[in-house]
Amino acid sequence: MRRPLGTAALLLLVAAVLAVPGAGTAQATGYRYWSFWEGDGGTGWTYATQGPSAVRPDDGTVQGFRFSVSEDSQDAARPRRAPDFGAVCAGTPAEDGRKRIALVIDPGTAADAPDGEEPPAARTACARVAPDASTAEALASVAKPLRYDSAAMLCAIAGYPRTGCGEQTGGEAEAPASGTPSTAPSADDADGTDGADGGGPSVGVAAGAGAVLVLGAAAVLRARRRR
Repeated sequence: MRRPLGTAALLLLVAAVLAVPGAGTAQATGYRYWSFWEGDGGTGWTYATQGPSAVRPDDGTVQGFRFSVSEDSQDAARPRRAPDFGAVCAGTPAEDGRKRIALVIDPGTAADAPDGEEPPAARTACARVAPDASTAEALASVAKPLRYDSAAMLCAIAGYPRTGCGEQTGGEAEAPASGTPSTAPSADDADGTDGADGGGPSVGVAAGAGAVLVLGAAAVLRARRRR
């Protein structure tokens, strides 16, 4: 029994759309980087809205860093130690003309480590620095060597990792450099296009799919008129 022309055209249309590259669900892309966190005054962490070079924390503040692979700030892994200033700075007495910043440095897990590297153990440190010092300066006083890229993105803490900086995982391209680790993996600003390429099909692919739909609809109409 012959299949009606209208039905055959519809099947061809579906096959053509499914064959368009990128027309299906896009694979999630992650970025391997050091994220920057601020203690919320209790037992939790808040994702920092500025980079460590821009933040000038008050005395008694807790700042955290976590190395991991994440898609954006919404799924970024938090430091695995609580932001407890008293515990971190218990052995560092206050000093006139200086402030104390508690730092939690979590290099993450082996699953997040670059190929050929093993993450060092998580640690804490109490930085005693000048009153106007930034978090980056506090970190540099206790966790050298630090490594930054040309866009001032923090790439390594205490030499980890040895190479790489905010590189993309699970995809072919690398993430463009960003000014701070707090913004590097964001789908809205990782490539400076306000999310236009946020993992979905490109404009050209979408246009091609639209053209296929139009041609397919025209074929169906012609087939029905010839009945």
